[in-house]
Amino acid sequence: MPKELEKSYNPKAIEDKIYKMWNDGRYFEPSSDSKKEPYTIVIPPPNVTGQLHMGHALDETLQDILIRYKRMSGYDALWVPGTDHAGIATQIKVEENLRVNEGLTRYDLGRDAFLERVWDWKNRFGDRIINQLKKLGCSCDWTRERFTMDEGCSKAVREVFVNLYNKGLIYRGHRIANWCPHCKTALSDAEVDNPEQEGFYWHIKYKIKNSGEYVIIATTRPETMFGDTAIAVNPNDDRYKHLIGKYAILPFLNREIPIVADDYADIEKGTGCVKITPAHDPNDFLVGERHNLEQINIMNDDATLNDVAGRFSGMDRYEAREAVVKELKEMGILVKVEPTVHNVGVCYRCGTTVEPLISDQWFVKMAPLAKPAIEAVKDGTIKFVPDNQAKKYFNWMENIHDWCISRQLWWGHRIPAFYCDDCGLTVVSKNDLETCPKCGKPMRQDEDVLDTWFSSALWPFSTLGWPEQTADLARFYPTSTLVTGYDIITFWVSRMIFSGLEHTGKAPFDTVLIHGLVRDELGRKMSKSLGNGVDPLEVIDKYGADALRFTLVTGNAPGNDMRYSDKKVEASGNFANKIWNASRFMLMNLEDGAKPVLPENLNLEDKWVISKFNTAVKEITSNLDKFELGVASAKIYEFVWDILCDWYIELIKPRLFEKNTQSNKDAQNVLLYILSGSLKLLHPFMPFITEEIWSHVGFEKPLIVSEWPEYDEKLAFPAEEKAMEKIIDAIRSIRNVRAQMNVPPSRKAKLFIISDEKDSFNEKTSVFFTKLASASEVEYVDVYSDAGSVSVVSQGAKMFIPMSEIVDVEKERARLEKEKENALSEIDRVNKKLGNPSFTEKAPKNVVEEERAKLEKYTAMLKNVEDMLANL
Repeated sequence: MPKELEKSYNPKAIEDKIYKMWNDGRYFEPSSDSKKEPYTIVIPPPNVTGQLHMGHALDETLQDILIRYKRMSGYDALWVPGTDHAGIATQIKVEENLRVNEGLTRYDLGRDAFLERVWDWKNRFGDRIINQLKKLGCSCDWTRERFTMDEGCSKAVREVFVNLYNKGLIYRGHRIANWCPHCKTALSDAEVDNPEQEGFYWHIKYKIKNSGEYVIIATTRPETMFGDTAIAVNPNDDRYKHLIGKYAILPFLNREIPIVADDYADIEKGTGCVKITPAHDPNDFLVGERHNLEQINIMNDDATLNDVAGRFSGMDRYEAREAVVKELKEMGILVKVEPTVHNVGVCYRCGTTVEPLISDQWFVKMAPLAKPAIEAVKDGTIKFVPDNQAKKYFNWMENIHDWCISRQLWWGHRIPAFYCDDCGLTVVSKNDLETCPKCGKPMRQDEDVLDTWFSSALWPFSTLGWPEQTADLARFYPTSTLVTGYDIITFWVSRMIFSGLEHTGKAPFDTVLIHGLVRDELGRKMSKSLGNGVDPLEVIDKYGADALRFTLVTGNAPGNDMRYSDKKVEASGNFANKIWNASRFMLMNLEDGAKPVLPENLNLEDKWVISKFNTAVKEITSNLDKFELGVASAKIYEFVWDILCDWYIELIKPRLFEKNTQSNKDAQNVLLYILSGSLKLLHPFMPFITEEIWSHVGFEKPLIVSEWPEYDEKLAFPAEEKAMEKIIDAIRSIRNVRAQMNVPPSRKAKLFIISDEKDSFNEKTSVFFTKLASASEVEYVDVYSDAGSVSVVSQGAKMFIPMSEIVDVEKERARLEKEKENALSEIDRVNKKLGNPSFTEKAPKNVVEEERAKLEKYTAMLKNVEDMLANL
């Protein structure tokens, strides 16, 4: 039995209650029905101590729409939630808390005590973002919630590390790596952004030994010259062939450095001479390996210069740069300074300029892993949506370098390498080793931890139990759709693909749905520095979760950024109110016997709305299957607001008010059929309000587990659709003419109709004109003398309204003449202004354009008034 809804929609009153009902009813968990086809999504794990931001809200809304749609479509749907330990981000937060509140560093506490603090921090704040996801309405299976450092995921990490090491795909090397002097850790290439920055080329003379000659090199980092161990020239450069094999003298240190022939030196670029600093530049490092050059590190971990730099030792790199340049100028060997704009590597986390430094780090050998991962996308095993996002993937994977996976942190998965300082043995093991298997002496574990993305790369299968062959792994892996932003294709997507293929022999998912960023209404990226970030929880508190969700999906196209504004959320809130009010009216007019079953006898308006709904089902289902979520939301909005609320409910009101008639019962059943179907279509987008309305209808099982509507060819009524559309067009045309003449809807007038479209314009449909077009009565005629009447033309009909019934002709004429006079006056004023060169040439461009827009407006007003006068 339908229950009446509250008079107004209050999200706060229902959202927590409904979410508890879903969770307590275990509706988020997959069924035990093995006949159902599985559909799996793993959540991109947010940082465990993070807070929900608009990017999360968009990402999770898109996932929830898909999982709810698939669940209702009969799939065994599983959405696996979890959080990431977020090595650098979490450690920095805890270290900052220690410094501010206790004046301590992690070294003051020691490793074990510090890690206890981090776990305590995780336990205190770890549930915050999970609870925020629940406020958004995320229908994750919380019984399967995972954490990248839980026991199972940690076991998977060790399994992978050891397997790759045993295959020769993980190695420890003394190589160049990106170093963040602020975070004091190595970074992978994916963790380095490369924004354009203004800088300089300093052109410096290097004297040739035992000669009056010199060469000129250009560098953007003169402070690194203390680590120079060669100068490279192209072997085909005739200018310098005679110098190959000779030595140059390094300024300040007077060290002799060889001149080597290498193709890395570009004849066409600069002077053709390149200073080679193997310990501080990745390209120079490779040149150094080819020529067996010494690697001289001149920098400390904090980017101050070390003792190699002589009197510049202890200076910050930028302070040293100024001092070096000053002395080079005084020495007369600074030839010129040339401004430039170049890409500079910065830490993705803190924005500090990174330094390429030589150090002992652990690496993954990428070439063998990248090859099958590239092929999996090329052969269609994995599809990117939109497909143009695959270009970014290919560009990264086809030019990939070995992945630096060690981090000089304490929080994270500690590298499972164990060293014996007595006999020199190194053992990589899945289990901790305390004593050396060779000599029996104590072993120590590597101090470094793994890159956070190492464990995240295993997420699609580690969360399902791998390396154990669990029932979940067999049932739900490979997963189905990965939803994520284009900004982490290199960080995460690429690594999941090669990891899944390498460790399970299967691609981890079949589709990667890429979305863009959420920007502010000016198109700027949301950031703390701009102060334009928006807290999703505050939006939910003010407007409700459904309004935020619908805003985030409205206009959303895969791969594209979207703009957020409060006005958009208000519009979505208005939509929610429209749904609520219309549903309240419907429920108030549904009797106990009403069923969502179509009656045998259907009126024209019934067939029209059923056919429209049937088409909406077909198109929205297709849109969702093609991941066109923004298009799908627009279609359900149009159907609910325009077709159902604005037209069908109004069209059947006469029948709803005719109690105890078959027509009334039929109207109730059709209305309930359309209402229940519309709630189903809308549910993935706005789950809370739809579930609340559904519960008041009186259905046995919740909406979340109801069946998704299906298109039915038998319910397509194209002829009736066309006939009804002509009636609607006629009503709109009449309303427009009356509005132009300022005639209130309460003033009724007789309507004369001439039409050959008898399916649309007949005695049975006259009620639509009396109820919705302010007609006192309707008369169908073959001819009509339009003198003294307003004529209205629509698709398939010509209609006439006697003027005397809707206006006082003389008063209306006087009013229109006054409006005409005003319009002419304004047109004359604007024309004079625009005809004055001193205005058009000197006034700001936007002011001139405003005047031109006014001219257009007044000209249109004049034509409209003249047309109405002609009608009179």
